[in-house]
Order: sequence, then structure tokens, then C-alpha cells
Amino acid sequence: MTQLSPDRWQLPDGVDELLPDAAWQVETLRRRIVDCCHSWGFDLVMPPMIEYLDSLLTGTGETMDLQTFKLVDQQNGRSMGIRADMTPQVARMDAHALRGDSPNRLFYTGTVLRARTDGFGGSRSPLQFGAELFGHAGTHSDIEVIRLMLATLQEANVAPEDLILDLGHVGVFRALVAQLDLSAELSNLLFNSVQRGSLPDMQALLSDVKAAKNHGTAELLGELMSLRGNQQVLTRARKAFASQSADVLMAIDSLQAVIDGVLITHPNMGINIDLAELRGYSYHTGVLFAAYTHAGVELARGGRYDAVGAAFGHPRPATGFSGDLKKLADTMSQPAGSNKGIYVRAGLIDDAWSEITRLRHSGELVITELSGIDSEKQAVACDRNLEQQDGQWALVQRS
Repeated sequence: MTQLSPDRWQLPDGVDELLPDAAWQVETLRRRIVDCCHSWGFDLVMPPMIEYLDSLLTGTGETMDLQTFKLVDQQNGRSMGIRADMTPQVARMDAHALRGDSPNRLFYTGTVLRARTDGFGGSRSPLQFGAELFGHAGTHSDIEVIRLMLATLQEANVAPEDLILDLGHVGVFRALVAQLDLSAELSNLLFNSVQRGSLPDMQALLSDVKAAKNHGTAELLGELMSLRGNQQVLTRARKAFASQSADVLMAIDSLQAVIDGVLITHPNMGINIDLAELRGYSYHTGVLFAAYTHAGVELARGGRYDAVGAAFGHPRPATGFSGDLKKLADTMSQPAGSNKGIYVRAGLIDDAWSEITRLRHSGELVITELSGIDSEKQAVACDRNLEQQDGQWALVQRS
């Protein structure tokens, strides 16, 4: 007889499963978010789990290369990948299958698979949800997407006043660095030093740039790394960069317009600004945002990534957000599926079938008895019995 390994039932690190209560919690939340996005005029799309790599890792997907599980299509030998992020797929759908000049509002939910966790204890199989708005380049679409993100979080009973909205804008850094005319390699090294918040590394890198090119940009980038905090940060930024190109000041004004728009509808929202936040720098082109709890848990993030469809022959401005449904569901205090059900004894099932069907269609949970098993164990999730009284079906409270 083959000896079973003692760890036969263990799951890979970072891969989780949901048991009934948690699964129902997540599914109920998913339905709420689907209805929420639909009510905002966003259309549901369902991208495939696998795609050819040259499509899957295009545009926003390029940064996901190390996160993508890869395999070979046995039918034609081409390399395929299991999606690690659904945003590039939705961008492909907008640029190709839904090609047009009008704005497209799209949303999605689905499992993604990642080769590595984002951090200690993180999931490699998030249940991603998100929304993308294609075809509009102004701040109005950024504001709409942030408001929708906050609305989806409210479906998990997370109120805006319980959140911190973290905001940045990659345009400030891009405009400053553009003045230096650096090589791609040096630009990447400079980006990494700013993202790490390492002022000495940044200064060392720029010390090799000719003074004629520098124009004090090292000092300005050092100032950029200190610009984080409340809305006073933008006032300081305007003073610090007053003599810089119009692109720098336009980025600051754009960020201010987004903040003003969000605060009109969410006046109690906590705002944190970090102009040195450059996540997704390789594809983001404008405003960046993320929603955190006061305990520091990130629930969703997003930003602007214009011209995302260029690789598919249809460049389009775009902005969007995404999050993990399982992580969001963990913030809910009460199980979504905790409602009690109705128990029907085996001898009544056939006669009561029409009533059972009516109750189920009305949203009730109805459990029918299986013969030969202790009825108390079967009825543990029920608080009522379906009984016949005076020729009528009635619900009777269980003792």
C-alpha cells in the first residue's frame, strides 16, 4: 500500500481556500460590488485566466513579468501566462474587442495568481476586483474612479471617515527628471533611489551629471522626497517648484483638482499626499491613489495610465483601481451569510415542495431533512421549522 505523505493536504505558501462562512462572506460582498459598479454605468467583463505572454505582459503588465506563472501552449508551442493582474487584460479588451472613440467604463472580478507574495503572509491568489475608465484624459474621470472605489469599500461597511486616501502624482518627478536628459539606465537608478527615500543615493547619482544639465535638480528632487503630509504639501510644492516647467505645476494643479473633487462628496475623508510615491512608475502617467485603514491596511489602489492601448494599436487615456475581495471581506465585522434558515422534515418535503420553492425564491434559506441522520445536527443552521397548521403552511420557531 502506498504511504500517504503527512503534508498531502497542505496548500502552497500564499495560496488559500475559503471555507463556507468566509466563502459566503466574500461572495455576498462580490455581488454587492457588482451591483454597485453596474449602478454607476460600468459594464462587467470577464477576461480569460490565461493569455499569450506577448499580450499579457504588454503595457501595464510589463512590471508583472516576475509575478507571472508561465507555461507553453501544447497546440502551437507559444508561451502563455496565468494572469497576475487583470488590468492589462481589460486594457486589451478596450483597445481591441471594444475598440471605439467613446469612453468605456468596465469592471471585473476574478482570481489572479502570482508567483510571489507582495509581503510576509500575503496571498498569491487574490480575488481581484476593480474598475477602469477609458477614453477621458481629464481629472473628472480620476475623481469618478476614486469615488467609485470608495463606494465599493462602503459595500464592506468601510466608511470614508475610517479611511486615509493616499495621493501622489508621477508627473512631478517625470517633469523634473526630463530636464536632465538622462540615459534609461540612470533614470531607472534615480527612480529607485527616490522610491526608497534614499537621499544620499540620489545625490550620488546626480553628482555625475554635468552641472550645465543639472540646474539644481538634485536639490529639487531632494525637496520632492520631503513633500509628504496633508494638503499643505501642495502649497510647499508650488513654492519649491515655482521656477520649474509648466508640466511640474500642471501636475500639482491636477492633483489639487482631484483632491477638491473628492472632498466635495467625502468631506470627512483623511488625505495624505506623498509626491515621492512612484509605484507603477513605468506605466502610470498621472495621479496615484490608494485607500488605507487607519491601521495601515491597504484596501484598494489605482491611478492614471494614459496611452495604455498603444501596444494594441489604439492608444487611450485610462484611469482605474483594483483591490482584493478576500482582504476587503476580512474587514467586515459580521459574517454576510449568518442568517438562519428554515428546516423541513423528510415526511413533509414532497407535499411542501411548492412552498419550499416559494420560500427559496423569496430569499430564504431552506434545508430539507436527509433520512437516517440526526435531525438536530442537520438543523443547526435553522431557527424555524416549516409545519402544516390547519391546512396551511406555517413557519414555527425552533426551540
